[in-house]
Amino acid sequence: MPTSILALVAAQALAPAMPAFDPRSHRMEIAGKPAHVLVLGTPHLSQLPNKLDPALLEPLLARLAAFKPDVITIEALSGEECDTLHRFEAQHGSAWSDYCWDTAEIEKATGLSVPAANLEAERTLASWPASPTPAQRRRLAMLFLAAGERGSATVQWLRLAPAERHAGDGLTQPMVEMIERKGKPLNENYAIGAALAARLGLDRVYAADDHLADGPDGGDAYGAALQAAWRQKPVLPVRTEYERRQANIGSSADLLAFYRFLNSPATQRGSIAGDMGRNATFSTPELYGRQYLAWWESRNLRIAANIRSAFVDRPEARVLVIIGSTHKGYLDAYLDMMQGVRLVDAMQFLR
Repeated sequence: MPTSILALVAAQALAPAMPAFDPRSHRMEIAGKPAHVLVLGTPHLSQLPNKLDPALLEPLLARLAAFKPDVITIEALSGEECDTLHRFEAQHGSAWSDYCWDTAEIEKATGLSVPAANLEAERTLASWPASPTPAQRRRLAMLFLAAGERGSATVQWLRLAPAERHAGDGLTQPMVEMIERKGKPLNENYAIGAALAARLGLDRVYAADDHLADGPDGGDAYGAALQAAWRQKPVLPVRTEYERRQANIGSSADLLAFYRFLNSPATQRGSIAGDMGRNATFSTPELYGRQYLAWWESRNLRIAANIRSAFVDRPEARVLVIIGSTHKGYLDAYLDMMQGVRLVDAMQFLR
């Protein structure tokens, strides 16, 4: 075959294709009302340079409560995913040891593996009474802990009257100490997600994070390439402003202003440009920056799927997603493509 024909065939094979179906064009073709999803970009509270007074969160919690979510998701790994990461540790590097916690002692105390506890928790919720007893709540907290769902265990704990927050009904003292997290820094999964769920009368939160996208350690060269991409000049104004704001939180007003900054479209675009954008265009023979981008996209696609699964049986739900702020731009874009889903502007609840 002549070279010119081969080139033509190759060019035709790589011609861009338009998808035959776009779910966004079918948004109104649904029975019932759409789900409304608000993605709240948050700092990781435990990583703030100064220890945060929990009382400063109250105005934020009040504003989020006004959204009246039926479903709350948090940036935590589910017990199911941690169980998988443990079994496939060689394939996923340090993901299990970095982001999961060992349930062996809980299994020893309860006789329940993570899958068995997960199933029992779901069965319990399926027949959950309108007014459960304190003993029932303590037992469900135990089941959630055994299932690797610490956020949901915290919800049950917070729904107990203070005098009822003690060991018993399968909940041991070490489990109580795990839930109470005394002496540990604030974590938004519990201080915002679980606290808000308990305040609104919900019985659980949904762990939506993902690290199945993680592979083995990329090595020193990979890490050095990412650092070089991030250090490129000039330093973007969004980075300078982020560091200034997170170091100067002295009041609830400061904290709310920080959340408004993180969730603004300009901040989202600037943060992505300085992170994934710089890596996408950073050239090494191995295209390490592109590998990082592929991991980030894969992780966020999985998170988006986990969020969607959290309200699969409640198509008209109001869903609050609490997630590290760098994820927000990607999740807004992915969730906005889904039929039957409407995004809610987080800024209107942060004023």
